Amino acid sequence: MSLPQLPPVIVGAGPAGLACAATLVEAGLRPILLEEARRPGGQGTRRLSPAMMPFAEQFLGRAYANKTATREALEDRLLTRCDWRPGTLAWGIFEDCLEVVQDGRHDSIRFDQLLVAVGATDRLMALPGWTLPGVFTLGGAQVALKQHSAFIGQRVVMAGSSPLLYLAAVQYARMGLADLTVVDTSKPADKRRAAIGMALSAPTTFAEGLLLLAELRRKGVRRIEGAELLRVNGTNRVEAIEIRHADGRVEALSCDAVALGHGLRPETQLAELAGAKLKFDPILRNWFPETDEDGRAGDRLWLAGDSAMTGGRIAAAESGRLAAYSMLSARGMTVPADVTKLRRSVAKLRLFQQRMASAFRWPSHLAADLPDETIVCRCERVHAGAIREAVRKQAGPVEVNRVKAVTRCGMGRCQGRFCGQTLQELTAVTSGVPVETVGRLRAQAPVRPIPIEAAMKEDGL
Repeated sequence: MSLPQLPPVIVGAGPAGLACAATLVEAGLRPILLEEARRPGGQGTRRLSPAMMPFAEQFLGRAYANKTATREALEDRLLTRCDWRPGTLAWGIFEDCLEVVQDGRHDSIRFDQLLVAVGATDRLMALPGWTLPGVFTLGGAQVALKQHSAFIGQRVVMAGSSPLLYLAAVQYARMGLADLTVVDTSKPADKRRAAIGMALSAPTTFAEGLLLLAELRRKGVRRIEGAELLRVNGTNRVEAIEIRHADGRVEALSCDAVALGHGLRPETQLAELAGAKLKFDPILRNWFPETDEDGRAGDRLWLAGDSAMTGGRIAAAESGRLAAYSMLSARGMTVPADVTKLRRSVAKLRLFQQRMASAFRWPSHLAADLPDETIVCRCERVHAGAIREAVRKQAGPVEVNRVKAVTRCGMGRCQGRFCGQTLQELTAVTSGVPVETVGRLRAQAPVRPIPIEAAMKEDGL
């Protein structure tokens, strides 16, 4: 097999993609770096808008704000040494060509080495009323503040089973939101059982979480633990979220905005289109691409960051470096003699995420009691009852893509990103089989909506 000749192509300029690019640049290469956003930085390291910059110390804390400024300056210098293409959406992969749209124009980028590092999105379980105006994901609530300099509401409830609850809540509290409530559906007993393992696998990350909790207490933010989310109430927009406390009491929390999240789900569509095989992780209860310990998933394909395996910001950056070393090795170039320490660090951080998943559990059990009238797919307005009916009518083994074909659940603009997890659980519980046996929604190009004219080739079509 001949050595690669084309520049390495990196999709995603978050911690993983930037770390990979930096390592390749240090080795004398000029990688092509694509990012859908206009500026670099992943979800957790998203850059603040110009309007938010005067409040950087207040929002991030003085020490972290200084580190962030230094990091962003280094990133800007790195981008001058890359073929940097912001505002570029990678929407499909066909053989050795990456199909992209930039400023409404279509382009095909040939590659012989491709790194996909597109991160993850919020993981959601549908509930009655979740499609009302005023309901956001936790990540969306952060984007509103960081990028648009706005709260999602003035009376906000952040709810779900995710450590991101506490980070997002602290950020809103730091910026002065007074009416804020956190509803953590995780059970305190699960957190206590997982605490020792979390502290041993990633003590710094664990300590950061404790500091967030302490800051919320100091700011007087109400925190409810072990509750169950029942429904979001409202006529034309959010008016309240109804919960059941651990002791059985039902309470309606008055609010004008809700942010929901139950951890993260990896963005695997591009990886699958590039030929990666996926496997089910029973601890994280999610599907992830198969890679070797350095992120290689095929002859020309590498994966890094949360789209490869949930690990957090530091693990993403370190996995990006490992992928770069593997890409350099495939080019016959010199790499560090020993990367064992780096591999061990990534493994420990990913182990932390698995232990954290046992503390902040994905509420799969809620699918069984989801009312039939609940909208599961908001793009196509498919209700839970329609999904149950389609599952019961299937002959032979039940599979989510067949349910999708019958109901159109997952065929809309988001391509199943927000309804797919509920669809899987609802399909499994209705048919009485383990969730891994019903499969997952298969990736299809385009992975995101694109202008029709941008997809037209120069062949007269």
